[in-house]
Order: sequence, then C-alpha cells, then structure tokens
Amino acid sequence: MIEAPSVTRIALLLGLSLFLGLAFEDFFARTDTKRPGGIRTFPMLAFAGGVLYLFDPHYFIPFTGGLVVLGALLTIFYRQHVGENNVEGEPHVGLVIPALNVHAYLLGAIALALPPWVAVTFTVTAVLLLTGRERLHALARRVELKEIVTAGEFLILTGIILPLLPDEPVTTWTTITPRHAWLALVVVCTLSYASYLAQRYWAAAARGLWMAALGGLYSSTATTVVLAHQAKTEPSMVSTAQAGITLATAIMYLRILVVVAVFNLPLARTLALPLVGLSLAGLVVCGLQYWLGRNPETEPKSGQMSPFGGNPLQLGPAAVFAILFVAVSFVSNWAKTEFGASGIYALAAIVGVTDIDPFVLNLAQGGTTGMSNSALAAAILIAASSNNILKAAYAVFFAGGRATAVSAIILVLLAAAGVAAAAAISG
Repeated sequence: MIEAPSVTRIALLLGLSLFLGLAFEDFFARTDTKRPGGIRTFPMLAFAGGVLYLFDPHYFIPFTGGLVVLGALLTIFYRQHVGENNVEGEPHVGLVIPALNVHAYLLGAIALALPPWVAVTFTVTAVLLLTGRERLHALARRVELKEIVTAGEFLILTGIILPLLPDEPVTTWTTITPRHAWLALVVVCTLSYASYLAQRYWAAAARGLWMAALGGLYSSTATTVVLAHQAKTEPSMVSTAQAGITLATAIMYLRILVVVAVFNLPLARTLALPLVGLSLAGLVVCGLQYWLGRNPETEPKSGQMSPFGGNPLQLGPAAVFAILFVAVSFVSNWAKTEFGASGIYALAAIVGVTDIDPFVLNLAQGGTTGMSNSALAAAILIAASSNNILKAAYAVFFAGGRATAVSAIILVLLAAAGVAAAAAISG
C-alpha cells in the first residue's frame, strides 16, 4: 500500500520546483536559446518523479522508467537543435538545459524521500550555478593551469594520502601515528592555501595591511622578511611595513590557537587567554603604528611583494614537513625523558628559530607524554617568543636597521610578554 506523503513534503516539492522553474525562465528570457522546461514544466516533472517514486519506493522501477522516457525526449530535442547557433555564433542549446530538466524530475523523489535540507541544498546549488554563469566563466578564464594543479595536489594530500595512512603508532619512540603526522600537515597546508588563494585572487589582499594579515596565516616569518625589505627599498612604505610586521605576528598567535584547538581543545583553552591577549596587544600596537604614520599621499598601491613565494602545497615540501614533524616528536620525547619539562622548554626555545609548526602540532597531538596542559602551553608560548626574537633580527637585518627598528622592539616586547605568560602558566 502506498504511504501518502505529508502536506509539508508536498509543499516543499512544489515550492522548490517553482523556484527552480522561475530561475530557469528568468535566466533564459534574456536569450533566444531554445529550451524545454520552465515555471510550469518543472513542477510537473517534479510531481511526476515524486508519484512514480511512491509507486515503488524500494526498487524504483516506475521511477527509472520515467527517467528513461524523459532522457529519450531530451535526447531527441538536443540532437535536433545542437547544430543551431544564435546571432553570437554560440550553440542554441547546451547540457545545462537537459541537466536542469533531469534535476526537476529527480527533485520529486528527493523531496519526498530524503531530509528537507537535501532537497533545498540540491535546488539552491543548481540555481546558483545557473545564475552565476558569467561570474563562473570569468573565474575560469582567470584561473591559471598551475592553480588547478595546486588544487589537485591539495586533494591528493587530503583525499588520497590521509585516508590510506595507518592510525596506529609504528614505533615506541612516539605515540604519534602516521595519520596524525599527515593530518597536522593538512591543517597547516589548509590555512596556508586559503591565504595563498586570497592573496592571489582578491585584489584588496595584494596591498596594505591585508597582505600582512594573510601573511600571518601563511608564515609570519616570511611576511616579516618581505615587509622589512620593502621598508628598505620604498621609504614611503615604512609606516605600513612596520604596522604589517606587528600585524603578522598578532595573527600568528591566533593561527597557533586555531591549529591547537583542532587537535587538543583542553590545551587550546589553557592557551586561549595568553594567546588572545598577546594578539590583541599586537593588534592595538599595529593600529597605532598605522594611523600615526599614515600618509594618504603615499598609500600603498597594488603590486607589492607577496610573502607567498610559490605554491604552498608542493608535495616535496609537504613530505619534508611530515619528516620534520616526526623528528620533532622523537626529539621531544627524548628531551622529556632525559631532562623533564625543562628539556621541552629548552627545545621550544631552539625550534623557535626555525619552523614552530611541527613542534606546536606535536605537543597538541600528544607527541610528548606525561606533561600537563600547563607545561605544554608554556612550551608553545616559549617557542612563539623565540620565533619573535628571530623575526626581530630579520626585521633589523633586511631593513638595514632604523626603518623597522620600532617593529623589532615591539616583537622583542611581545616575546618577553610570552615568556612571562609561560612562567605564570607553568607555575
């Protein structure tokens, strides 16, 4: 016996099919494209699909038959008109039109059988893809082939390598599993890749403090080097470069907090107050540097140097990161076994002059056993402070001294505040 659908389901089916048909007619009303479908046809197709689904909701035989008939009609239409061109020399028909007709037919079964959000998402996405034609085509023309390769590398990192890695420790030297190590890499790469895309395809991100903020997500150290060099070569950019160096470090603190929270929420709670406090201090100082030194006549223009020197997802550097992550895990365990918490603190000060991400992620994922969250938080703060000292040295060296001396002093003060917070947390 056929189970009658609820009134709510029927109303959802009708509303979504009308919405789809209205968008279809509105879009194609501005063209002379020959098209089956519209504000009347799509609701009829949706109801036909829904009724045929109800006849046999287990084997879908009537529903499949209706889909075959619809496909045959669309094939006849497509073959007859595919060779015709409009006044602009483009084909009268494309695959979007038959695809939307099939969409309308499938919508009937989706609205009656699946949760409402599936039908809504299914339809709204189709409408956005239809109405966003010009923007999507413009985006496709802007995106270079190498960016598609980069996206492919990101999918390889996340969708192929990560699921295949074992989730069990392979040695007694560390509790970190291969999947943990690669997941750490994926998290860092995701933040870097998002910053890279914004810097490359968002015009505002290529100038002023936006570049520094995104650089803080990518690498505050690389951003400091770029801005210090810019302050040396372009005197009109000194105030913006100084503010940008401080801003990149302020964003770095938030980046560390987000990365830690992904893997260890209790540790992130312990770090939240000092890291947010240090970030707010950096943001306030950055604002003062920017507004006090601002000169409207020398506002930064687009085309500045970028901290994104290349593809942040190259598989070679990714493998190096993973190896470094595991090595840091081994060394951290050894330091903890031989010297206790003081060994971890000393290691934190050392790794701060290189790349702190592997160290921070190792602590967040439990790579060093037997340490309290307070001790781990203190070690992370020490590593960030050590990294600030390195950036202060870079700021002075690459700018030639005076140009970014104020920012270097601020970085040293933030480092001192970080060490004080570490001492307070560790007790």
